Amino acid sequence: MTDWPPILGLAFAALATRATILLAALAIDWLVGEPDLLWRRVPHPVVLFGRAISFMDRHLNKRRGVTGKSRQARGALAILALVCLAATGGWVLSFGGPVVSCLVLAVLLAARSLDEHIRAVAAAMEDGLAPARRAVGMIVGRDTSGLKKADIARAAIETGAENLSDGVIAPAIWFLVAGLPGLLVYKMVNTADSMIGYRNARYRAFGSAAARLDDGLNLIPARVTALLICAAAALHGRGPAAFRVMKADARHHASPNAGWPEAAMAGAINVWLAGPRRYGNRVRQARRFNETGRIADAAAILASLRMLIMAQLVFALLVLLFVLI
Repeated sequence: MTDWPPILGLAFAALATRATILLAALAIDWLVGEPDLLWRRVPHPVVLFGRAISFMDRHLNKRRGVTGKSRQARGALAILALVCLAATGGWVLSFGGPVVSCLVLAVLLAARSLDEHIRAVAAAMEDGLAPARRAVGMIVGRDTSGLKKADIARAAIETGAENLSDGVIAPAIWFLVAGLPGLLVYKMVNTADSMIGYRNARYRAFGSAAARLDDGLNLIPARVTALLICAAAALHGRGPAAFRVMKADARHHASPNAGWPEAAMAGAINVWLAGPRRYGNRVRQARRFNETGRIADAAAILASLRMLIMAQLVFALLVLLFVLI
């Protein structure tokens, strides 16, 4: 018969240790951010992930004489190999103890860099359309050449809300759940989705496994992120509005996850988001979130950044309460 109390005690002790490391890593990320001087000399871990993914793409993503099912199988094999590589790397690094875990986690969190990139868009909008389009083009995948100021503001706000989940909350949650192996697996899959998870002729079959796995890994973090935005909005008297818009509109996004934090943000700062957008020569029709909200502008971008910061503070407070209890 399994003696559960000691096992549960060890599990909670490990979780409390990881929670403490997470708090330290969040603080380091906000204080230091992305040290360019370091990454000019050594490759960023995500760059290494990208190289591994590109290797799989070059050697397994064959189109001539290969059926769609075979390409799907090759893509599944590729993401399985990448996940095993990431998990093994995380397991090896975990022997470095709490300090190494904290530094790796701080490097792979993107709270400060997200804030800087979104804030740069708001600043560029003051200088005209061309600088604003260039700034937002660095953080979104859609065609920015014809965007107007309101389109640029919406793109920045949507990206900020979505990447709060992908770049901060999801990595934090997977670190809490499974330590460095969980963290590195998540970042590998998320990077793979951004590189080969497209629904086009080249990647629709090969990248489908990566895209579906990324959807699965983000299922809970995206909804947690949305609730954190609602909690941050409550501090400004807009919690019910954020929750109402999230509940009504989140499911209408093309992604099963991205719509949750985006819809919550639309209600939190009372602007309308989403709607049609252009990717290359293709226009993707989409429903507006919070359709009766204001038109987004530079001030709305700054308001969204305040919400993102407050949401992270709420998250950190919850983690701290767990550690203290």
